Amino acid sequence: LAVGCAGVLAVLGLEAAAPGECELTRLLQDKLRYEMRLQYMKHYFPIDYTVQVQYEEVLRPSNITRLRNGTVSEAALRYLWFHVSSQAMLRIREVLPEKHPSWPYTQELCRLFDALGKEYSAYRQTDVEAVVADVVKLVHSAGAESRRKAVRPKALLDNCLKVMRILYGAPCEWGLG
Repeated sequence: LAVGCAGVLAVLGLEAAAPGECELTRLLQDKLRYEMRLQYMKHYFPIDYTVQVQYEEVLRPSNITRLRNGTVSEAALRYLWFHVSSQAMLRIREVLPEKHPSWPYTQELCRLFDALGKEYSAYRQTDVEAVVADVVKLVHSAGAESRRKAVRPKALLDNCLKVMRILYGAPCEWGLG
């Protein structure tokens, strides 16, 4: 059974986030509220449950700060965030049976990521800085099995939200909420 959440391989926005990006990330922000992450990604999983992900599939605010200091464009950072976050959603979905109480929640998140991917579909991986293109390639490579780490599902979505707020908050003029 095919799992959604993007066979989208190329994303890149302009320096300023497009209106569609802003609307979709606002919807994602709403779906990633603390209470929902806690319920669906922690309470509905066994205690200390982890998902195996590649090192590159964990994107933290500190990674964004380091890349910004290396003069990576905001558009390329959003490109990276999209790929890492949608891949993290796939990793979570891979471990869930369809009857799991978190399935509908993750399905909705995947739907939003798929829609966001359509916003970016006109762009190519070659349009971004090499450092970002290399990480995106690693995220989508099947051969990186040895570079795995165990991460809690909630932690993956916590990082997704934190980085999304850094990258989209100002360009999309989000309030403090």
